[in-house]
Amino acid sequence: MHVDIVDLRQFYHSMLGRMAEQSIAMALSALWARLPQERLVGLGYAVPFLDRFRADTERTFAFMPAGQGAVNWPVGEPSATALVFDEELPLPDASIDRVLMVHSLEFAENPRETLKEVWRVLAPGGRLVIVVPNRRGVWARMEHTPFGSGRPYSRGQLTALLRETNFTPGASAEALFFPPSKIRFVLKLRRSFERMGRMLWPAFSGVIVVEAQKRLYQGLPVAARASRRVFAPVLAPRGVPTTRVPSGRET
Repeated sequence: MHVDIVDLRQFYHSMLGRMAEQSIAMALSALWARLPQERLVGLGYAVPFLDRFRADTERTFAFMPAGQGAVNWPVGEPSATALVFDEELPLPDASIDRVLMVHSLEFAENPRETLKEVWRVLAPGGRLVIVVPNRRGVWARMEHTPFGSGRPYSRGQLTALLRETNFTPGASAEALFFPPSKIRFVLKLRRSFERMGRMLWPAFSGVIVVEAQKRLYQGLPVAARASRRVFAPVLAPRGVPTTRVPSGRET
């Protein structure tokens, strides 16, 4: 069951959420520095991290699962958000260069079918980065954060799943070594926890971040299935303007 979009947005607006975002963003930057003129899709709730790449990409979309709900993004600009079924993405074959999955795979009804669909829309040589809760970490056991919901993974489980769905796992990183506490004093020690965790207890990180590349030399079996789609997600060519209320002014 997906975490509701309201809860996700509230978490990333909190102090703990902002600290978690910084930690994960540091791990992502070690895998993807820049994405010049590439097409990027964020699947799940990747909005907190898409802004870091959007300036370099040709275009960036935020795809949010129907079970989660969606919000307009980016704020104050034409919307690049679509509400989707993660097993039936509204994209042509081989049309995307990069996919970033955050708060996605752990909630997928059928993780294999979701990854097969990601494989379908990725271009030859396209790359995927998945951020999932680490089943050995403390964050997966705490329900006051989104990382405490859904299905956590070990590195071995994630690697095996990627290989089964025709991806070649590559570089990886870890993040969230500090405890998921709301106490300000603990959060002030975040950098020390992160630094020591990478050196002393990397197996117990809060999340695992793995990059994989689309593999081309082996075909994927395709099972016929009835579509579960009850609406047609549409990306308008020019987007739909979002609104921002200036501070101190009421609408």
